[in-house]
Amino acid sequence: MKKLFILPLTLLSIIFYSCGESSSSSKDYKDASLAIEDRVEALLPLMSLEEKVAQMRIFHANIGVKHDENGKLTLSDKVIEKLKIGIAGIKNPGEHIDAVAAAKLNNELQKYIIENNRWGIPALFVTESYNGVDAEGCTKFGRPMTSAASFNPVLVRRQWDVVGREARLRGMHMCHSPEADLVRDPRFGRMSEAFGEDTYLTTQMVKNAIIGVQGNYEGLGNGTHIGAVAKHFAGYGQVLGGSNFAAIEISERTLIDEIYPPFEAAVKEAKTLGIMASHGDLNGVASHGNPELLTGVLRDQWGFEGYVVSDSNDIARLFYFMNVAESPEAAAQMGLEAGIDIDLYAEDSYAYLPEMVKKNPELEKLIDRSVRRVLRTKFILGLFDNPYIDIEEVEKGVRAESSLELARESDLESIILLKNEDKALPLSKDKTLSVALLGPLLKENTKQMFETVAGSNVKFIAEKGFQLTNQKGGAPELLDRDPKAIASLVNKAKAADVSILFLGGDEFTSKEAYFSSSTLGDRATIDPVGPQDELVERIKALGKPIIVVLKHRRTLSINTIAEKADAILDAWDLSEFGDESAAKIIFGEVSPSGKSPVTIPRSIGQIPFHYSMKEINYKKEYLFLGQGPLYPFGHGLSYGEFEYSDITISNPEITPNTELEVSVKVTNNGSIKAKEVVQMYIKDEIGSVTRPDKELKGFEKIELNPGESKTVSFTITPKMLEFTGVSMKKVLEAGDYTVKIGTSSQKYLETTFKLNK
Repeated sequence: MKKLFILPLTLLSIIFYSCGESSSSSKDYKDASLAIEDRVEALLPLMSLEEKVAQMRIFHANIGVKHDENGKLTLSDKVIEKLKIGIAGIKNPGEHIDAVAAAKLNNELQKYIIENNRWGIPALFVTESYNGVDAEGCTKFGRPMTSAASFNPVLVRRQWDVVGREARLRGMHMCHSPEADLVRDPRFGRMSEAFGEDTYLTTQMVKNAIIGVQGNYEGLGNGTHIGAVAKHFAGYGQVLGGSNFAAIEISERTLIDEIYPPFEAAVKEAKTLGIMASHGDLNGVASHGNPELLTGVLRDQWGFEGYVVSDSNDIARLFYFMNVAESPEAAAQMGLEAGIDIDLYAEDSYAYLPEMVKKNPELEKLIDRSVRRVLRTKFILGLFDNPYIDIEEVEKGVRAESSLELARESDLESIILLKNEDKALPLSKDKTLSVALLGPLLKENTKQMFETVAGSNVKFIAEKGFQLTNQKGGAPELLDRDPKAIASLVNKAKAADVSILFLGGDEFTSKEAYFSSSTLGDRATIDPVGPQDELVERIKALGKPIIVVLKHRRTLSINTIAEKADAILDAWDLSEFGDESAAKIIFGEVSPSGKSPVTIPRSIGQIPFHYSMKEINYKKEYLFLGQGPLYPFGHGLSYGEFEYSDITISNPEITPNTELEVSVKVTNNGSIKAKEVVQMYIKDEIGSVTRPDKELKGFEKIELNPGESKTVSFTITPKMLEFTGVSMKKVLEAGDYTVKIGTSSQKYLETTFKLNK
């Protein structure tokens, strides 16, 4: 009998791996000198089918990635099992611990992943960004809608640059943000996550957010920034009834001309590494099973080379929610064929792919296509070569003083002065004054922030009075009216010279409505909840000035507030220094310069109601309701007094091969240095299809000293005048156009030009 020799397992592994590499590729994927495509092609053939599919799945850290009392990594049995063959990524590891602890945890986690899969493939750690990095101990900025109100794309780029740096220092690599959706329905609980109602404004903001968070793309490979995942492709902000998960009905023309451009810019101009598909359908076709959208438009037309990730569990939902697939396996195949590369969270979707390939081997070609995109992303981010964070850099890089100052700067440029009757603002620091800080949106540190800004002459009293809801996370309930609390607030106002009321809504009155039927976040009305209007009316009856600081995450129909308040600061959802910034504006340290990124309606009954609707939509008003919006898109007052004059155009005609320059003179006739957003709109007077009333095509934020003038110029290009015509192709039509330049979508100077072909 022959004697058997048993080689040690490690030696067998070396022989096996060596044979695999030599037979699959002559190149070594670990060779950093190779082109990324060559490294991907060297690694892919080495992988088993199961290992490939693992690179198409992301799970959430809450299933068992933790740190113990000593700060050491602990993994659940479920996580350990998942990581045996690698993983595409993990969502939010270390989100509830400070940055240094998170960086240490993520280094340990990455080391474990690399050492416990055959090829040492690192994982993507994924975060989100709505107020800065959504994790403990990072700089808290205002939400995207707040940033949009700044009308300052460079400021937004700087803000997201900080987001990218802070996230990478925590050990993160990708960000399921920013949102490139347009939001035009304030019933929708996620309204403040996006950049407003307008295509052009959203495009500029999204593009700059991605460039910032990715470090102008250069920050990806050198380890200073993270990759962006623009979402939700496409049309998610237009859910019917403003209800999350509802159907989406958008005309093809609107889709092409208004919904697609922010995503196209994210791909072509900002080079986003990722795209997330939309929860919903699109005119009856489920987005997660839509190859025309995810491959035809995104890749074939726009040339996108990154990966597409599902939204939470949405591939499986093609079967059990959308009812467009016959089985979970059919849903997985639909998603794969449509172009979804990564399955987010699900255990009942891409997990089935290895078994499905046994029955349909052709599917492996599509799997390879997706895995290439995932591996390419990891190589772009430099994770194979430099997978770990330098812990010494974390503490000085996260919440740096420059980042905190940027949060303050962003607030000051984003606060909108909606109303300032009889120059109620600014208040004077020099006069002895008693001020009551009142209302349900008052914070514990608001009084301290106001005292620091106002100085010793101003005395403050503060009382919250009541909450808006019981603050239950899933489905908050309104609280009963508390007459004692209201009376106490009125008494506080009676004792003061002026009242500053903190009103609006919070994270409980406007939020994401998750898939569970017990979790709600959308609203059927947009009136302020609770007795807020009553509070305004009763304090107004005292005959003393009322200043309202409006905080909210959805547009509110603030008719009573608009009528009764002497001044209104629209603050949306500011940074951690928001009340300090509001105080600086109220007491005149800075002139407000924000502009509304949405139309503010008088009633929910006016919806849909955005400034760029078709002209014919404005033919009729409603019975028993005032005309037009309460405040128009682009509206925002200033302590400066801006005068627009001398609008000129370089040529009364434009051709498909020429450009025009239109200019206007802006003068600050006030007594304070102030910033102004000069806005340019274009109206196509006659088109082959019904056209928008006007469209924002340019804006510039300027700063003028008292008495100073500046000529602001915009270039009009033929591209600005294109639209989707009767044939559903882009057209450039001869005819008359009006250009309007001014301080809002309703207050401007205008001139005309003609397009000749």
